[in-house]
Amino acid sequence: LNLPQFVQLLETFVGEDISLPTVKRLIAFIKEEYKQTEEEKMEQLEKVHRMSCLAQRKLLLEALFEKWDNNASGFLDLEEVDAVLSTFKEGMEKEALRKAKQHLCSRYPELSRVGKLSPKAFQTFLELVASEFTGDGDEAIDNLVEFLTASVEQSHTEYLQSLTRRKWLHDIQQAAETSGASMEAVYKAVFKALSQDAEAHGDNKKISAYIALLEENQLSPERGQFLLRYVACTADDALYVLNKILYRDMKGVSFAAVEEGKPIHVPRVQLHGNIHFWNYDRPVEERKGSLLVLPLHDACWRAFGILGVDTLWDQCEKTIFLTHEIRFYQGVSHAFSKAYHHIRTLENVLQMTVTALDWLYPRAPSIHTVITYLVEPGKDKTCDYTLRKMITTDNAGQKEIHSSPILLLRKENLLRDYLFKCIDTSEVIRMSVCGEHHIAVPLRDLSGQAFGIFDISIGDHQKLPPHEHKDLQKMLKIAQAACSEILKMSSEETEPTDVLAAEHTSNLRHAGVLFHQFMLQDLRECV
Repeated sequence: LNLPQFVQLLETFVGEDISLPTVKRLIAFIKEEYKQTEEEKMEQLEKVHRMSCLAQRKLLLEALFEKWDNNASGFLDLEEVDAVLSTFKEGMEKEALRKAKQHLCSRYPELSRVGKLSPKAFQTFLELVASEFTGDGDEAIDNLVEFLTASVEQSHTEYLQSLTRRKWLHDIQQAAETSGASMEAVYKAVFKALSQDAEAHGDNKKISAYIALLEENQLSPERGQFLLRYVACTADDALYVLNKILYRDMKGVSFAAVEEGKPIHVPRVQLHGNIHFWNYDRPVEERKGSLLVLPLHDACWRAFGILGVDTLWDQCEKTIFLTHEIRFYQGVSHAFSKAYHHIRTLENVLQMTVTALDWLYPRAPSIHTVITYLVEPGKDKTCDYTLRKMITTDNAGQKEIHSSPILLLRKENLLRDYLFKCIDTSEVIRMSVCGEHHIAVPLRDLSGQAFGIFDISIGDHQKLPPHEHKDLQKMLKIAQAACSEILKMSSEETEPTDVLAAEHTSNLRHAGVLFHQFMLQDLRECV
């Protein structure tokens, strides 16, 4: 038990109307009767020490990764890291390195194809290398970190540039986590990051940017199996680009970027001959500048769209994208991909929630309302998280989807403190507020931490009728199982099922069906 869970356990045990002297006697009793053997004490200390060492190592390896990833691309080249490591101890550990690399590629099959190390894969690689050495593993890791840190140089200017770029990438992720499952804030953060970098680190270039997602071509199948639909772009290009469709038989390098899985840079579009110009108002003689098309990849390196950047609005002659810019733009595309899939996962969870509530309401008419909240990170240091109201369902089963933000802060909602206790403890909390009885039930992620809440109001009833309570328990159990399945499908360790934008629509339906599938499975197990 953590501290909030322990406090909640005792509060539940003593009840609401307990006197202070009784509480004091209980605390004195626990202090007197609780015994811990020396063996248990040592075991607990060792566990704390081990967790502290692992956390410290994680921070150390993250800092090392960032130093190597100077342009904030989000990845390191496997062969480059391998080449440096092969000189460790003057090349005497090459066999250990070979075995570690073999184990790494079996754990991350896509590595042999793409050759890119994510922060997690980089940490795994170093741990595998250290495990092949003889002697103490922690010492081996420390030696490797020291060696790799000394093997790369970074000027103060480069350090500041990297720091600024990482802040912009963080803004993209934060937009995803605080947008209430809306993509608009993410698009804005992406274009802001690109524009700010072009201004600060790209010689003050004026850029255009756009995002197109792959869809199955059901409009004109004869023009290719897939199409690219432009879902977002910078403001100046909206009239010409937004919602446009690029087919495979049209001019352009976007499909080539998707198929090759790497950025395509066209330094001078006027000399290329295979560029599609969306802005038909721009005279031919002014169609000059550079174009960069980057493929968007999911966690398993499957392409699901493109991020395009060009300088056609810029009248300067020197508008070619430099290597450090291209690498940062790769970091932006990677950050967008993570944000995109985070929001798609939340959408699936909410769709499953709607299906679960539709199932519950005819079976539990005594329930007055159910409000569904999602947990979002706090936007300042005064609170670590906020609750966003997403769906309100009344006793007739009518649902209101809250598109405009309704955020609850703990310090401003003392009467709803039970909701925050539910998040802190990841446990069910019962509370009476102004004569109305509430049951707050957490929706847990794969680590067991609450990331959402059902706030169930049963009015002035002390409890639900037995058959309604049983159906509520069943709904909550199945909803949690379906939620865990959705989160597993979206995790990096699982082969994703949603890549094309068109597939996402069917995945939303699948998220709803998933609840019924788990309900059917539960019934079969009970028979």
